[in-house]
Amino acid sequence: MSQFWVGLTGGIGSGKSTVAAEFVRLGIQQVDADIVARQVVEPGTAALEAIVQQFGEAIRNSDGQLDRSRLRQIVFNDETAKNWLNQLLHPLIRQEMLRQLVDATSPYVLLVAPLLLENKLDQLVDTVLVVDVSEQTQINRTSVRDGSSESLVQSIMAAQCSREERLARANQVISNEGSSDTLPAKVAELHRIFLRMAEEKLAKSLT
Repeated sequence: MSQFWVGLTGGIGSGKSTVAAEFVRLGIQQVDADIVARQVVEPGTAALEAIVQQFGEAIRNSDGQLDRSRLRQIVFNDETAKNWLNQLLHPLIRQEMLRQLVDATSPYVLLVAPLLLENKLDQLVDTVLVVDVSEQTQINRTSVRDGSSESLVQSIMAAQCSREERLARANQVISNEGSSDTLPAKVAELHRIFLRMAEEKLAKSLT
């Protein structure tokens, strides 16, 4: 198993997935919190059945999948419903992330989570890597990618850690401004650092 865990995070539009893909290209496994959040509510899971019981059959698509957009609309303005959903899903997501992290076999493993710091998932990892861009870049990239209005992107950003707080809590920072041509070299350098840190942790555990 991978004994060294790297938490990878960044604000919306920072390019976390692009950075993570570079690490994967180097043979490093990743556990993606967003993917895990979908896995725990797949058809046939107890969590999906609980959500259907709570909100009705209309919350399920014709193909049996959870209608995530309808669920977001329900909980967006209903604090009670949101709290109920969080109490159901957060422990399940955390448990499944831990299972996947423990099962990883690469020299170290990435935990990719947009809300790594907000949900205190940084307590699970050995080091925190923040993908950093300016707030204007976040707005521009997300607006182009999702077709979202600037005000919507700003409201999402307001619900996340500020850029200053993320940087203050980071152990490593990778800038993803400008051209992506320089990204492979930056990731390769961090890869060497994490390999060394993983080796050092393993050596300590054997003494």
